[in-house]
Amino acid sequence: MKTLKSLLTMISLLVVAGLLFTACGGAREAEEKTEELPLNTLSQEEKDQGFVLLFDGKSFDGWRGYNQPEFPAEGWVIEDGTLKVLGAGTGEAGGKGGDIIYDQEFLDFHLKLEWKVSPGGNSGIFYLGQEIEGEPIWKSAPEMQILCNERHIDAQLGVDGNRKAGSLYDLIPANPQNARPTGEWNLAEIMVYRGTVVHRMNGEVVLEYHLGTPDWERMVADSKFAEYPWFGKYQPGYISLQDHGDDVWFRNIRIREL
Repeated sequence: MKTLKSLLTMISLLVVAGLLFTACGGAREAEEKTEELPLNTLSQEEKDQGFVLLFDGKSFDGWRGYNQPEFPAEGWVIEDGTLKVLGAGTGEAGGKGGDIIYDQEFLDFHLKLEWKVSPGGNSGIFYLGQEIEGEPIWKSAPEMQILCNERHIDAQLGVDGNRKAGSLYDLIPANPQNARPTGEWNLAEIMVYRGTVVHRMNGEVVLEYHLGTPDWERMVADSKFAEYPWFGKYQPGYISLQDHGDDVWFRNIRIREL
């Protein structure tokens, strides 16, 4: 009888353990699936989709200064696998390195990268940019804003928040405004396809617009970009990271052509 009782107790314990394993198994499996990949690598899904890395975390290969043949000698560094622009404390005057571009033009694409900004910091991601001698890239390229919304004055300027993080700078505000607190990483995505442009921030679509349409032309005509005939054209152009004189970090920069 004692042996039978012990056997029943053991069976009960095994059943309970099995139930706990089943209940927790899904959570463990989900945790394994969401495990972060090493920095600056592609998941198998991204490889299958045709993504390629634009930054390997170890070198500046593929990048150069805007309107320059080489990568800037100062102002940008690689720090713990991130591409970092060094703050110069000059704000609007910019930093020592200047804006950088990836040395290949893209037209229809899906760009993904992560960024982190310092307190009070400002930067941006330019796309479809043209190299025009003697002119900065912002006069031709739309910009996805990078900003410390809590402290930088740009967050209170512009119209309806169109200078906050994720916005099409000075034109269309990001909605929802879902940038994470300063010092935390944000996932930014820019998609361009046949003139349609989408900004995503941290997994959510925050804006959409359409290059070359009457609405687009009217909006540009009513903005500070109206005097620049090269601005916001649907044509192959460069992707650029802005040196705005503040500490900003970039990582996991990847792209696929559509």
